[in-house]
Amino acid sequence: MSAAPSQDGWTPSSWRTKPFAQAVQYPDEAELESVLDKIKTLPPLVTPTEIDRLRDQLAAVQRNEAFLLHAGDCAESFDACTEANLRNKLGLILSVSLILIWGARLPIVRVARIAGQYAKPRSAPTEVVDIDGVKTEVPSFRGDNVNGLAPTDRTPAPQRLLAAYFHSAATLNHLRALLASGFASLGENHPSGWSLRHVRSKELRAEFTAITAALADALDFSRVIGLPSSSSPLDEVDFYTSHEGLMLGYEEALTRPSPSSKPRAHYNTSAHFLWIGDRTRQLAGAHVEYFRGIRNPVGVKVGPSMAGPELVALLDILNPDKEPGRITLITRYGAAKVETHLPPHIAAVKASAHPVAWVCDPMHGNTQTTPAGIKTRHFSTIVAELTASFRIHAEHGSRLQGTSLEFTGELTADGFSVTECLGGSMGLREDELGARYHSFCDPRLNFEQSLDLAFLVSDHLRKERSGKERGSGVMMLETSGRKSIGK
Repeated sequence: MSAAPSQDGWTPSSWRTKPFAQAVQYPDEAELESVLDKIKTLPPLVTPTEIDRLRDQLAAVQRNEAFLLHAGDCAESFDACTEANLRNKLGLILSVSLILIWGARLPIVRVARIAGQYAKPRSAPTEVVDIDGVKTEVPSFRGDNVNGLAPTDRTPAPQRLLAAYFHSAATLNHLRALLASGFASLGENHPSGWSLRHVRSKELRAEFTAITAALADALDFSRVIGLPSSSSPLDEVDFYTSHEGLMLGYEEALTRPSPSSKPRAHYNTSAHFLWIGDRTRQLAGAHVEYFRGIRNPVGVKVGPSMAGPELVALLDILNPDKEPGRITLITRYGAAKVETHLPPHIAAVKASAHPVAWVCDPMHGNTQTTPAGIKTRHFSTIVAELTASFRIHAEHGSRLQGTSLEFTGELTADGFSVTECLGGSMGLREDELGARYHSFCDPRLNFEQSLDLAFLVSDHLRKERSGKERGSGVMMLETSGRKSIGK
């Protein structure tokens, strides 16, 4: 694929002239270029039409006419690309979105961290691991599309990029097939098959069943009185994919010009939505250079280290024409820092008049390590940051318009949820973390904890919609069950 430079000098490959953070050092650059040339000939994974539709829907989120659910794995693995895992992941996302619809009475824009989230940035290029009892320094694990998790398989291999493409294609193919086959329908008791059988809380199962029954009843009533309606608000869902745009050679290879647009717009066809991480947002860096030229909607992770002027400068580069639907800001401060950093960021963006969707990521800033050395997160801390974000936005004349979560619907071979995050209605304890800890990256909420959080957010949105307790936090959850707390 060749592309003439735009008026400002951007091409899909102009990032190559900029400093490249988180670059991977391959032992054979010729093999890498050969693999990338092959990927350039492969079909796109998503279409420009789908990408443009997502931009329109994100513009509705910015206008407070929809709510964004961005969710999925911290990092996907090739081994987890199975029929059962994909079915359970989709079921969880649909379940959470249905609960949010019930509370918000708004469309839910579903953007999953799926079908491409195979690479992860690392704080150091190497790490020390134990190999046969010997402490050995090896390259850091960078995700399945770079190298292997096993300490003896850490040499970056270009062929893994091809494997990432085909695993992404297989994932998308199955998700599309499930949705086309009525998996999202409220008819024929489909929601009861979204893996609720392993949820231990009778209260959660009862609440979810009540919601689906009420929606089905409302749809029946609509049909009886002759109102035009599909069989379900989820029958024909828009379901979008996303990943961090980290491996720029791979992203360039799947960047294609739209044949219909003039001037020719370039779309990254590896996913509908891509984001820039906190480690790759340098204003003069390669990632910002690449992202400024693609037509896709773009997410920007915003953390404590970003000052307000830097955030506005980044928005000026990525969205100079201030187009609606283009930028989603995913804030990730940690519960202890959100009060300090979110208000000045809101003020800076408001003063700049940039249209953005504000989304809270309550996961990344709240990671902790147990005395036993297990990386985890506590449900109460996740809720605390989300609670504070709702309140702070309301106090500053803004609105929290979505949430970004790391959760999984995966089940073990014996039908149980993973045990990676503490707390929730199941009261998961530190001594239980090791029972079914499957993540090779960051800890994820399991199915039951994800439903817990969905009901809390839904309760808040319902109260906000009804005009009661406007601007208050979401309801807190105790191990004995969910209960509301005051402002």
